[in-house]
Amino acid sequence: MSDQYKSLYDSFHWLVPTHFNIGDECCHRWANSSADARRIALFFEDETGRREVWTYERLASTANQLANGLTKMGVQRGDRVALVLGQRPETIVAHIAIYSVGAVVLPLSNLFGPEALEQRLRDAQAHVVVFDEWSAANVLAALPRCPDLSQLIGIDIEDERVLPWRRLLARQSTQFKPVTTRATDPAILLYTSGTTGAPKGALLPHSVLMGNLPGFVASQNWFPHPGDVFWSPADWAWTGGLMDALLPTLYFGQPIVGTRGRFSPERAFEILERYRVTNTFLFPTALKLMMKAVPEPRQRYKLALRCIMSAGESVGETVFDWCEQALGLTPNEMFGQTEMNYLVGNSHQKWPARPGSMGKPYPGHQVGLIDEDGNPTRPGEIGEVALNRFDIHGQPDPILFTGYWRNASGTADKFSGDWCRTGDLARVDEDGYYWYAGRADDVFKSSGYRIGPGEIENCLLDHAAVANVAVVPKPDPERGALVKAFVVLTAEYAQCDRNQVTAALQEHVRDRLASYEYPKEIEYIESLPMTTTGKIQRRILRQLEVGRLSSPAKDAPEK
Repeated sequence: MSDQYKSLYDSFHWLVPTHFNIGDECCHRWANSSADARRIALFFEDETGRREVWTYERLASTANQLANGLTKMGVQRGDRVALVLGQRPETIVAHIAIYSVGAVVLPLSNLFGPEALEQRLRDAQAHVVVFDEWSAANVLAALPRCPDLSQLIGIDIEDERVLPWRRLLARQSTQFKPVTTRATDPAILLYTSGTTGAPKGALLPHSVLMGNLPGFVASQNWFPHPGDVFWSPADWAWTGGLMDALLPTLYFGQPIVGTRGRFSPERAFEILERYRVTNTFLFPTALKLMMKAVPEPRQRYKLALRCIMSAGESVGETVFDWCEQALGLTPNEMFGQTEMNYLVGNSHQKWPARPGSMGKPYPGHQVGLIDEDGNPTRPGEIGEVALNRFDIHGQPDPILFTGYWRNASGTADKFSGDWCRTGDLARVDEDGYYWYAGRADDVFKSSGYRIGPGEIENCLLDHAAVANVAVVPKPDPERGALVKAFVVLTAEYAQCDRNQVTAALQEHVRDRLASYEYPKEIEYIESLPMTTTGKIQRRILRQLEVGRLSSPAKDAPEK
């Protein structure tokens, strides 16, 4: 394979039209074409096994019905319409309809409890919320403290306060003339996952979809190929599910698989096999579970996979090697965040992928490392990953968010001049590959050594006893901090003597990494605190360790 990175990166130019609407680009332009209207847009199955197939024509006509209903409710350009829905056909319909009326989609996870929903609905000043039976109890519990909500639209919900989805749509025409939007008009209000502090609403313009496309195409080995089918368990309420899966797939007129129900490794493989999925986005957490549950998947399943993209955490060498050996695929890692997704990554058929590396900046994005003062770091030094407002040709980068909703100070703090900070640390090697060093507040010092959790976690995960792991600092008066690991054991080792397992894990790390990196303390827990996007919340574990300083007898760790 020849390395095509430099020519691809240097020659890329943005061509963002003045007028652009996600609903039109992801649905209506296909539905309005006689040759494409009957393309399959969605394969759907729920946890009971019920299945549906939706064409682009069916999506468009149903979205037009909802758009007419929203208009009659008084929804206007710029209004926020909340969706508390998982992966289901109505989620796509609602997205297309909201874009068509010029309003702003507020995606919210149906895993949110009443307080989380209330916080976001109130802050966004949402006027309408669409939800289903999975989230009904929590939405209705939050309702009394959300004075801006004027209309509730429910799917399979019987409550006098809720307008039934089917009744609303039955009254409406299947014809609707979408409003004209500029590429810079607001389209989506996505709240950050809250891994560091309170969630903030990132306002994304319609053009953000175009900004994501170079990275999506590259990370999916030049998607689409004829016959490509996409699936990801990532929630469509988050950047990963929305921008790394749903919207780009629909933009290219390809089918996506939507599933409801809890993730399990076995079901994941069954879905990949049943729908002949060619392309997928899987969090490292999901890949770890699949690797541990089905070490040799090709002996059990007939897979059509041609590409895996992974993001959210570092894949690490162990999972990387398993993908290559067990699946016959080199995973393309990707790095991004809610405010500016798809910045750095791999496309191993166009440039070599290095195990454990985040990859290189995708075409169209000027990415660099800066220090605390906003200055470029020296070669080899760890710095904060940042995106410039402009690409290498001086054109505005359409991937960048507009700003934080009703939070001018938070937006200002995000920038150092033209550089937008990610809060993630990395270093760049001599060949331009980025290597993740953790969140800015995940990296810590122990005995004067600067330690990032990723390398230690990947090393521990390579041991057969470890199903999942998080490394955090434990405050120590002499060293500043001790390296501590929270470990979820595999079923095989769950009943083993913990002292023996601890000694084996410490020796495992000591033999492979620097002597100061092995975990001085290991605590075994049933599960790690995770965000709904699959990211480990090390912040919670750090706070737990700090809290134990004042009451050491309480919550004594199991070593």
